Amino acid sequence: MSSQPFPLGSDPETGIFFDAVVPGFELDKAEKITRWLVKIIEQEGTSLRLLNFIFCSDQYLHQINVQYLQHDTLTDIITFPYASPPFIEGDIFISIDRVRYNAKKYAVPFEHELNRVMAHGLLHLCGYNDKTPEEQALMRQKEDEALALFESFHP
Repeated sequence: MSSQPFPLGSDPETGIFFDAVVPGFELDKAEKITRWLVKIIEQEGTSLRLLNFIFCSDQYLHQINVQYLQHDTLTDIITFPYASPPFIEGDIFISIDRVRYNAKKYAVPFEHELNRVMAHGLLHLCGYNDKTPEEQALMRQKEDEALALFESFHP
């Protein structure tokens, strides 16, 4: 994991930052995504301190998964909270490889799947879990609500 992140965009005013450790990845609509994430945070009654999204490869995220969580599996996202709700502070690592794979698997556009995964990580920081079937159902409902909210935003 020697790759150094390179900035994709940030909004110091809100405390939301986007970085990548995968060459060539571009985050489309970063401003719209930032406004959307802020709205989710507001709707959840939480307060943003600092939120970092780090976009990486399967290999990079797998190493994090093994090193910090002792899980020897591929995953699309790992969220590291540094505060407890109602405060939002954390790092969200997202595998672009896994998002592309899942978008194809579920026959949805890449942007849609990326937004779902970004919302998923943020919802974890808002206090939602997905360990039990009930928690998974609620998480999926909240993701769907977040995706609908994104679609209501203008570019």
